[in-house]
Amino acid sequence: MTYHPKSDFMAVMIERGFLADCTDYQGLDEALSKGVVSTYIGYDATAASLHVGHLLNIMMLRWLQKTGHQPITLMGGGTTKVGDPSFRADERPLLTDAKINENINGMQKVFAKYLSYDDTPTGAKMLNNAEWLDGLNYLEFLRDIGKHFSVNRMLSFESVKSRLDREQSLSFLEFNYMILQAYDFLELNRRYGCLLQMGGSDQWGNIINGIDLTRRVLDHEIYGLTSPLLTTSDGKKMGKSQGGAIWLNDEMLSSYEFWQFWRNTTDADTGRFLKLYTEIPVDECDRLGALQGSDINEAKIILANEVTALLHGRAAAEAAEATAREVFEKGGTGDDLPTLELTADDIGDGISIVQLFVRAGLSATGKEAKRLFADNGAKVNDADHKDAGVLVTVADLASPMKLSAGKKRHALIVLK
Repeated sequence: MTYHPKSDFMAVMIERGFLADCTDYQGLDEALSKGVVSTYIGYDATAASLHVGHLLNIMMLRWLQKTGHQPITLMGGGTTKVGDPSFRADERPLLTDAKINENINGMQKVFAKYLSYDDTPTGAKMLNNAEWLDGLNYLEFLRDIGKHFSVNRMLSFESVKSRLDREQSLSFLEFNYMILQAYDFLELNRRYGCLLQMGGSDQWGNIINGIDLTRRVLDHEIYGLTSPLLTTSDGKKMGKSQGGAIWLNDEMLSSYEFWQFWRNTTDADTGRFLKLYTEIPVDECDRLGALQGSDINEAKIILANEVTALLHGRAAAEAAEATAREVFEKGGTGDDLPTLELTADDIGDGISIVQLFVRAGLSATGKEAKRLFADNGAKVNDADHKDAGVLVTVADLASPMKLSAGKKRHALIVLK
């Protein structure tokens, strides 16, 4: 049966492809139609920056606010101390309090680009679950909250089952994670009137637990909504590239490299990504996504520009496009290319060309770089280069040296 939503938010979620599942479509749609719905997504502080894999859910919070509701970005200052075991092959490394706080500071910079934090009814809130988790009394928590959880049921969730048969066993510490995340939803509902938790579809079990706990303890009706776990058309996990994670903080990844990631989207993904990661009207996304041949490249440039403008600003997007056109169409070097600066001391009597490819981020390892040379995928100053044994000297860097891995990934080497 096709469901026709009453609320603007649910209409956007369905039309643009954000919706994977919902605990109660009709109940949530009614609540969204009646007034402001406070909604949260949780982010554990496992790195100093969010990455492209988080961007789908950040866009969901942005649309939520644009359609008249209140987003809550919940930083996992407490839950990061435990680590989410969902669908992981091994246990996350434990972080110190100082590192967790440092990571939270890095992650918070991104949210302000997408959400408005203010004191209006729809103004976003930035919260930290350490507020209620750090002071918990273990015995009271077991007695008041733990009694509502069935171990049999917890063991039935796929996110847990996937770890039970592995060599790396599921620790009791990790097993507690889903109880703590469920408790987050209870506390957000009790303290801030939060009615909805959103997350990727791998969070379904954790979301269900929070809804069940809140109903048992407070007898409140609350909801859960998940987004699809995105893979690209060639089956790869969204947000991964040869160079590693696509970070959202510009000190960890330049705006040009971010722009280039989106410009390199495959033809088959372009229309879908325009709907999910930009605010271009759906009809126009469909038109652009249906372009064929070389015309689809202009659609990819629009995608790269719009996504980059949201995160880094319109000027950065335009500068990235100008650099790309100079590099690709005119054979120039481009001032905005990722740049590795070396001193004469760094170079000494000579530095291996292979090492330069690794240090410039064009290859993950020396072995991978050598394979690039062997497969005719390496260029130096736009000329094919097959000799992986060359040493680059100070004299060679009298002017900037452009390195290329394939047709789309470039970097400059300059002498300080």
